[in-house]
Amino acid sequence: MTTTGEDHAPARGGPWWWDRRRGAVLDVSLGAVSALECAAEGVPFARDAGVPLAVGVVFGLLAGSVLVVRRKWPIAVVLVTIAVTPAEMGVLMGVVGLYTLAASELPRRIIGSLAGMSLLGNLVVTFVRLGQDSTQKALQFGDWLLPFASVTMSLGATAPPLLLGLYVGQRRRLMESLRERADSLERELQLLAERAEERAEWARSEERTRIAREMHDVVAHRVSLMVVHAAALQAVARKDPEKAVRNAALVGDMGRQALTELREMLGVLRSGGEGARAERAAVPLAAVGVAAAAAASRAVEDGEASSEGPSLSELDELVGQSAAAGMVVDLSVEGEERPYAAEVESTAFRVVQEALTNVHKHAAGAKTYVRLAHRVSEIAMQVENEPPPEESAESSARLPSGGNGLVGMKERVSALGGVFVSGPTDAGGFRVSAVIPAS
Repeated sequence: MTTTGEDHAPARGGPWWWDRRRGAVLDVSLGAVSALECAAEGVPFARDAGVPLAVGVVFGLLAGSVLVVRRKWPIAVVLVTIAVTPAEMGVLMGVVGLYTLAASELPRRIIGSLAGMSLLGNLVVTFVRLGQDSTQKALQFGDWLLPFASVTMSLGATAPPLLLGLYVGQRRRLMESLRERADSLERELQLLAERAEERAEWARSEERTRIAREMHDVVAHRVSLMVVHAAALQAVARKDPEKAVRNAALVGDMGRQALTELREMLGVLRSGGEGARAERAAVPLAAVGVAAAAAASRAVEDGEASSEGPSLSELDELVGQSAAAGMVVDLSVEGEERPYAAEVESTAFRVVQEALTNVHKHAAGAKTYVRLAHRVSEIAMQVENEPPPEESAESSARLPSGGNGLVGMKERVSALGGVFVSGPTDAGGFRVSAVIPAS
């Protein structure tokens, strides 16, 4: 893994404009060598120019030392090199200056212009010097040899450092571009990982809510009926032993059904949790996209699997259980019955189930009306109870309430794009209504 782009920036540990101390040491060393070279070459220049030797040496020292600032002002170094070319000094300064200029971030037109000026200066000086040497030594050159030698020597002094600098600069820019791309890719991967973690946390929260809702729907209804039957059993145990036996049998059946459904749900949760942990341990950060796709597929499969639940065909049995617990329930169905999607039927059943459970908890003994309407594009249900009667054995059971039943019903219906309304009636009872789209 790479670090961020800011970490790739070189640490400024050198003096002045140098990023590193070794860069400063290298430039100072090159400047010192170049100054000594130019100082040595200033001696013959002073003799030919007719000036004191000290002037030539000082001029050479000053000119050669310009190489120290090659990283800061490469143009200045090349211009000084061009200026001292007629004095035939600054070979090292010219080579290093052209290399630094070509490797810099300056526009290509500036690099080309200065390189052309340096080539032209070397060409003129070389041509003149070769001509003077041939005259002094009485050498005879062909018409083509002197220009050819001048061009070859000028190109030899200019082209290699220029090409090498262009190559190094281009390679440096390529590496920086690749590093930036790597940093950008890492940031994207980190962003994807953060988003995946957020989505996973959201999914876990939604799953916890769904599990809590399912647990409430599965257990609360049957346990509420068991408590009601137990209260009735306590009231009639001595007066009507046969009814007490029937109530005890009902309590046992409901308890077994509640345990069976609870075991099934816990088994699904246990197997799903182990599989999810194993898959999370096997997925690295680099495979975030694949893991996200797999998670999405699992979510779809789990959603399809979890959509299997109770259906409207079990509504008569649900009403019968409440009636057996002593509730007076009137069930009416309007419209032509037809099959719906599994989640629609499950939600409709759970709404009626939770509404009846609330009647057992808060209005025991009250007459209840359950209405189901099959319409063209929707299914509607309503559970309404009358005011509860005087305190009875059923109402004395004092069933606890967590206050989550109505919230769970509204969440279920809203998730399918339906409408849920609940509230007290003018007669003192309570009404729960829901409308769910058929598709």
